[in-house]
Amino acid sequence: MGSLQFRAGTVAVVSNSKGRVLAFQRTDYPGQWQLPQGGIDKGESAVEGAWRELKEETGLGRQHVRLVGEYPDWTVYEWPDGAKRGARLGQAQRWFFFEAWDDEVEPTPDGVEFDDWKWVKVPWLVDQVVEFRKSSYQRALSALL
Repeated sequence: MGSLQFRAGTVAVVSNSKGRVLAFQRTDYPGQWQLPQGGIDKGESAVEGAWRELKEETGLGRQHVRLVGEYPDWTVYEWPDGAKRGARLGQAQRWFFFEAWDDEVEPTPDGVEFDDWKWVKVPWLVDQVVEFRKSSYQRALSALL
């Protein structure tokens, strides 16, 4: 789904047995929360990219979470003018759903993109995410509501 105009990426949704998801606060925008996400590297499948991004940004791996599903469609959004990078207009993303093996799991934010984390209800997260990503979050997370 990636193209010259849209960067192909993944989003990792980690939930626990209480129906909450892990949200992470951005280092560059305090008070702005989102899910781990990132681009798919050349030669990498979307699910491999999701596992890699999850590990890089949160320290969580297969010993902490298990893959339980995938949103069936790509979600696409455009970056606002101030956020555009070069000729790319936005991102096309695949969403992957993970469950924590243990509700006491504690991620380690990378300190580069994220500096804090917490377990939250999905509607709260959707309300906190930056406006241009909101429709993708509503669409992909609707299965968890």
